[in-house]
Amino acid sequence: MFPRHRIIAFSWVWLATCLPAIAQKAVTFTCGKATGGATVLSASTTFPAAANAKVDRAAFGFDLQPAPTSFGGGSCSSDKPFFFSIGAGDGDYKVTVVLGGDKASTNTVRAESRRLLVFEKTVAAGGSDMETFVTNVRTPEIEGTDLKVKLKPREIGALDWDYKLTLEFNGEHPSVRSITVERVTDAPTVYIAGDSTVVDQDKEPWAAWGQMLPVFMDAKVSIANEAESGETIKSFVGERRYAKIMSTMKNGDYLMVQFAHNDQKLGGGFVPIPEYKEIMTRFITESKAKGATVVLVTAMNRRKFDDGGKIVETLGDYPQATRDVATEEHVGLIDLNAMSKTLFEAMGPQGTLKAFVHFPANTFPDQKEELKDDTHFNPYGAYELARCVAMSIRDQHLVLEPYLRKGIAPFDPAHPDPVANWHLPPSPAISIETPYGR
Repeated sequence: MFPRHRIIAFSWVWLATCLPAIAQKAVTFTCGKATGGATVLSASTTFPAAANAKVDRAAFGFDLQPAPTSFGGGSCSSDKPFFFSIGAGDGDYKVTVVLGGDKASTNTVRAESRRLLVFEKTVAAGGSDMETFVTNVRTPEIEGTDLKVKLKPREIGALDWDYKLTLEFNGEHPSVRSITVERVTDAPTVYIAGDSTVVDQDKEPWAAWGQMLPVFMDAKVSIANEAESGETIKSFVGERRYAKIMSTMKNGDYLMVQFAHNDQKLGGGFVPIPEYKEIMTRFITESKAKGATVVLVTAMNRRKFDDGGKIVETLGDYPQATRDVATEEHVGLIDLNAMSKTLFEAMGPQGTLKAFVHFPANTFPDQKEELKDDTHFNPYGAYELARCVAMSIRDQHLVLEPYLRKGIAPFDPAHPDPVANWHLPPSPAISIETPYGR
């Protein structure tokens, strides 16, 4: 069975949308004494349920799970994961958390639907560690219109589409001293368009590289992962997801695009190669018109091996079509298809079982049958793919290189991280249902 989780405290800055940028104010939440106008948190500080249906910038509090169990020593701490939410509308938010407490702790911080931002940060007893990152909040409404994104049933009420910013504190005795949040308008936003192999998967044991990428980026950039399960490049337009990106994209932003897994499936929704390339080229042209830069990503392989232990290509001509568009339009390309082949072959048929969603029956509550999925990843597999993406950005000196976090260790897909040495505390939310496909 997967274990359960841990804690946090924080300080937040918000900006009412009707105010100019210079009117921004930092708001701080603390688990210690009230200093500098900070709001003191307690076990009774809970997020109001009514604020889940609309933006209420005055709403804040512990959310989703019980509040931390300890508020002593200037820290909110627990032996289980806890969540903190604050009312927020569309935009990028700079968050600073001061981690630590009376006891030693190992802290993982995620935002919204399990976006990884702080990975297993150890803090000694009595110590403190300050971490700063920028994360994105989005709502279904499309700015400047009376339209909304056509959400799937699973997305309604999900953390990626509600009217608040939610932080998850997890790990061994997670502890937070303060949280500060600030609405920012000067950070470049990296939008991601894609499918279930990219999306912020909101429940364990599913995960995708788009929700792991933020931990490799610094606090000067925001990742807005707009990918969704079951999407083709054409349905991404039809469901107004592309329109949502275009409505908030600004000069200096970026767009990463990865499709193919659903596009190449015959039947209803099939996207032929010429149309696939045409829409991808449109993304590039219209993004450039807004002053944004596009980076294309070829889709990673599925877990299918031949008798010699080599990956079998199952995506047809779609990865090559993506390469061709990148060449024709002179934009950056991350060849995740090629890197995943190297990665999966290095892991081997048995090793990749630890990277994809393969779990015996009764691993999770109410899971009566074995999970066997050769398309979707668990957190370890998603993290390794995100490492490939970050490595490609660095090694090719792509436009996003200046925003990579300092000190990232070199990575060779031919030598993946040993799974036995890798650990990420699971989030409390679990689902045994396969993400939407087409």
